[in-house]
Amino acid sequence: MKFVQPRPSSIVAALYTARDLDVDLAILHGPSGCSFKHARLLEEDGMRCLTTSLSDNDFIFGGKDRLIDVLTYAQEEFSPKRMAVIGTCVSMIIGEDLEAIVDAAEIRAETIAVDIHAGFSENIDGVIAVLVQACKKGWISSEELERQKCILKGANSVERERGAATKSYIAPSRGDLKHIAAKALLDAIDSGGKGMCIMNAKKETAYMFIDPLLAVHELRPDAEISYYANLGDKGLPRVAAMARGIDGECKERGLTPTHIGSLDEYGVLGEDIGTLIQRENPDFLLISGVPHAIPEKYVTPFCVSITNGPRQYEPLKEQGHDWVVVEIDLHPHVLGVSSIQESEFGAVLRSLESNTIKTE
Repeated sequence: MKFVQPRPSSIVAALYTARDLDVDLAILHGPSGCSFKHARLLEEDGMRCLTTSLSDNDFIFGGKDRLIDVLTYAQEEFSPKRMAVIGTCVSMIIGEDLEAIVDAAEIRAETIAVDIHAGFSENIDGVIAVLVQACKKGWISSEELERQKCILKGANSVERERGAATKSYIAPSRGDLKHIAAKALLDAIDSGGKGMCIMNAKKETAYMFIDPLLAVHELRPDAEISYYANLGDKGLPRVAAMARGIDGECKERGLTPTHIGSLDEYGVLGEDIGTLIQRENPDFLLISGVPHAIPEKYVTPFCVSITNGPRQYEPLKEQGHDWVVVEIDLHPHVLGVSSIQESEFGAVLRSLESNTIKTE
């Protein structure tokens, strides 16, 4: 049976990929409301998002002239170095030739035209469509294109095998109570056991998912805990820059996590992380970001996991994660930032310690 719960859109995926390629301005060729929320969020993250605002007349007679007008306006008003024209369901249905229209506009900025719509079964089709055009323009190498295809396929497999795409419908949940999970984690640390704190996060979500590791390190600097994070310097320009910034800030705050891959490789790191867990054989685990990337056979008897997916709670509990906390609305809080943000779970950990000190 097909999904009966909303799933990510390939149009939105295309927009985010344009951002990761350091595109200054993206134009959605469709109705003004198409992907409105995400376009607004991406504006906060530094990429201007415009729309051709196609209406019912344009659905019949075409939107070529409207797109040329918006391209010209964008060039004159904002002087972008890179632009991306992103298709929508409307532009696909009326058969717009986006590349031909971009050529006809004769604009100065390097511009890619991406034919995409929301009817693809997988949102990664939007990512690949942008990357293919970027490769043609020389923005990325053919080797990077193939690498991206491989890691996207891996991320898709993880979602189908252990993520929110495992069932036709999964009820959303706000997760276990954070103060109870935080207390359980501190008790596990204070029992004298050996632990592992792991961040395996997707792109900009790392600005907040790294915070629980920092909180643990701040509160228990002498505990026998090893720290790992997927902050390797690899990937599309914007994503690699995120990793470098987060890693540098961690070091400034006294934490030097061992790298276990890059921010775009979160979906293919599960077995490697699992091998590390097997080798270290910890008494407790803290996994922040995309915990379900790690096969359940590697989950230790005591595991606290942090996700931002309300529909990820149920699958993780079924896979043996003792405590699953959900950072609700994490994504809007990490767009447009350039430094680590305090997570709810990290704040609760710190508050528990603060209250203990006051009581004593």
